[in-house]
Amino acid sequence: MSVQQWVTPLKGLESLRRTEAPMPAPGTGEVLVEIHAVSLNYRDVEVTKGEYKHHKSAEQDATIVPCSDMCGVIIQVGSGVTQWAVGDRVLSTFLPEHQTGQVTEKELAGSVGLPLDGVLATHRVFPAHGLVKAPSYLSDEEACTLPIAAVTAWMSINGMRPMGQSGGKGEYILLQGTGGVAISGLQIGKAAGAKVIITSSSDAKLEQATQLGADYTINYRTTPDWETNVMQYTDNHGADIILETGGAQTLRKSFDCIAFGGLIDCIGYVSGKVDAEDDRLNVNILALRRTVTLKGIINGPKDRFEEMIQFYEAHQIHPVVNQVFSFAESREAFQFVESGSHFGKVVIKVQ
Repeated sequence: MSVQQWVTPLKGLESLRRTEAPMPAPGTGEVLVEIHAVSLNYRDVEVTKGEYKHHKSAEQDATIVPCSDMCGVIIQVGSGVTQWAVGDRVLSTFLPEHQTGQVTEKELAGSVGLPLDGVLATHRVFPAHGLVKAPSYLSDEEACTLPIAAVTAWMSINGMRPMGQSGGKGEYILLQGTGGVAISGLQIGKAAGAKVIITSSSDAKLEQATQLGADYTINYRTTPDWETNVMQYTDNHGADIILETGGAQTLRKSFDCIAFGGLIDCIGYVSGKVDAEDDRLNVNILALRRTVTLKGIINGPKDRFEEMIQFYEAHQIHPVVNQVFSFAESREAFQFVESGSHFGKVVIKVQ
């Protein structure tokens, strides 16, 4: 029996190809997982195109298996493993060595889906400590969306709070776009009792967000000065937490509508990575203006992931899966994510 997998030489989406590999066996402290579903993140598109170069750990020239988020079932347990048994349903973690606390370069060097081989395969060996128990009430397709998008949203909203002290009630949370992290943030924020504001260029997507509970929606195409609307909606208070996924074209606007003492979580850069020549940010002055905290977010540790799962179970949150592709359609799934047409998450059903 062999492993079916997709690989990429990091030279573009068209370079993705399906291959076979020998079936691995788990070693000491490892388990073999039969992968059932994989969810895509924009990071996976960047990796496949050779554009994900933010960390030294990502600087390599090799062919890898992409993707980091999966739900599967353990089918073989290596020696020394006591916390898992055959038949257990599990989720991957993005950084298997990041168990608790602040991430460091050491943990980043072990990122699944670059530089380590990822999960777009029928089977994979994992370290036993690099998995978490999948919520029983979620389908494989729903559960596989949690490792990056949901954990990133959870850390953006609750990462500055002590373990077990999830907040949000009475706060204003601003979300940019309707991708996986933003929609996870919408669901988490509403379950926590926050008022949620969300932006998009699509009125249809904003209507979907309203159906999920969004309190205020803004079309940033028709309302380019959306930061003014945020201040109006919050009675000039501003957003207490902003999930900043836009980057170059949105960060200044985020500074203009953040509350005093608020938190801007820098997550993505879908609008670009470099400011325009005539719009260089003086972050020092902008942060002092409202005593703002600007924090970069790269996922979160395993213990916060497990904490988040408890919250999901308590509130019976079902992640939004926009479209499911077959394993054979993996390249098309990547292209769909690259197009930005999705609302929530895109999933590949492996088996």
